[in-house]
Amino acid sequence: MTTALMSMPSHTRLRMTARGRRVIVGMVSLPLAVAVFIGVLAGGEALASRSASAPAGEFTTVLVEPGDSLWSIALEVAPAADPRDVVDEIVRLNALGSSTVDAGQRIAIPAEFTS
Repeated sequence: MTTALMSMPSHTRLRMTARGRRVIVGMVSLPLAVAVFIGVLAGGEALASRSASAPAGEFTTVLVEPGDSLWSIALEVAPAADPRDVVDEIVRLNALGSSTVDAGQRIAIPAEFTS
């Protein structure tokens, strides 16, 4: 009997189940997902820290009058420039959540647009 047991192959074939495949895919994709998440956070921080075209601290302030909008202010302070670019710079410089301003509000205008 001992010779019959010795002649049988001793290796078994490994089969991957659907659950096993999901576990392996999860183990591989988790570090990749974490790396992408960290990259997105680091990229957002780099964008937020990028300076505007004018050096920091060089600006003038304007008092918003009733009926004023960022568009009308942009046309007034920089008539030769594209108003869309001026409004975008004003929004970034003042860290505004939208392009809406209220009467009595003081907003900073980048020095590059003032004379």
